[in-house]
Amino acid sequence: MELISLLLISAMGIHWLNLQGQRKRTALLAAQLRPYQIEKLMSQLTTAYMRALDESDAERQLQILQLQEQAEQQLAADFQHLARGFAQLPAPETRGFKLALPFIDQLSPNFTFDMRRLMEVHAQGIGRAVDSHQGLSPKQRSFRMMGEMFLMQHSCHWFCRSKTIATARMLAQHQTRYEQALDAVSPETRQAYLAVVQG
Repeated sequence: MELISLLLISAMGIHWLNLQGQRKRTALLAAQLRPYQIEKLMSQLTTAYMRALDESDAERQLQILQLQEQAEQQLAADFQHLARGFAQLPAPETRGFKLALPFIDQLSPNFTFDMRRLMEVHAQGIGRAVDSHQGLSPKQRSFRMMGEMFLMQHSCHWFCRSKTIATARMLAQHQTRYEQALDAVSPETRQAYLAVVQG
């Protein structure tokens, strides 16, 4: 009975410590995001891309997508600024946990990833998708942009909470699995992203 009580108290302690760390990381990311319109732009672009992809008339599809060029440019610029600002933060605060366990970063850095590097990966990926069409059709480019945005959003949720929660949120919000988002981004983004989260 004492063992069960001890395990229960330990589990409650770990959960409480996890919550404290999650609150700190969430507050940090929220403060960094505050000056920008990133979430609003992502919502606008996702809605427009979905509308365009449902459009059977190719000319109408192209019109819808062309109307999003300013929002795409603004998103890329905002995310570049966000990544630069995040890069100025100290390392301990910007560590995301591969395993949702408090103080896991003190056991080994292999159990963490550097969100500063991940922000740079996403800034470059979004910038590439916006600036270079890379021979993609409008439909393919829309999928690429959505993949870049969804994977970036997944990274933010992972940093704040955990990979499991981030993956569940992406599936619930966008009906997109983690693997689908990873497949949709550019090869350059995928390679750089995996180097950070698996390194």
